[in-house]
Amino acid sequence: MAGQVRRVAQPPVTAAAIGGRLRSARQARGLTLQQVADATSLNKGFISRLERDDVSPSVASLVSICEVLGIRVGELFEPPATSLVRAGKGRPINFGGSNVLELLLTPGTQTHLQVLHSTVEPGGSGGDELYTLDCEVEFVYVVRGRLRITLSDESVLLDAGDAFTFPGREPHTWSNATESDEECEVLWVLAPAP
Repeated sequence: MAGQVRRVAQPPVTAAAIGGRLRSARQARGLTLQQVADATSLNKGFISRLERDDVSPSVASLVSICEVLGIRVGELFEPPATSLVRAGKGRPINFGGSNVLELLLTPGTQTHLQVLHSTVEPGGSGGDELYTLDCEVEFVYVVRGRLRITLSDESVLLDAGDAFTFPGREPHTWSNATESDEECEVLWVLAPAP
């Protein structure tokens, strides 16, 4: 065995898979393949194959496509931004409610939506006065217990498993409506993040 060279297999070098990201960016802007082709002077078939990762573009072609799509070339190669929050480990936050533990489950850098996990103690509420949040939509899902959402002109009682969606700028408040001395557990989704 002395003098022999042992070769270790190296993983194959693969091209970056950017097609899906290009397709998403194009669709998010409501553009067709033909519109991108016309704006870049590239062939529609080439762009279609590029979105399927069947071809490798030149740097000039990629820059041209990204300009039309309004994205940076670097975005295509960045790893996806992910965030893991373990059970019970969200960042404590409070929008002014009483007798409530609220944990932020999305990172503070997330601007598209905000997810909160709230544990509302008996008697806990958002307060007696109606308030608004600077977001387009609020969504609430009751995990356990009962929650009352009070809007300007209606009151809705939600049981475990119920979900309710309403405009965030609509004056509202909420309260634990569980009839016993139990907590109410809810998930809130706010979009965009206030």
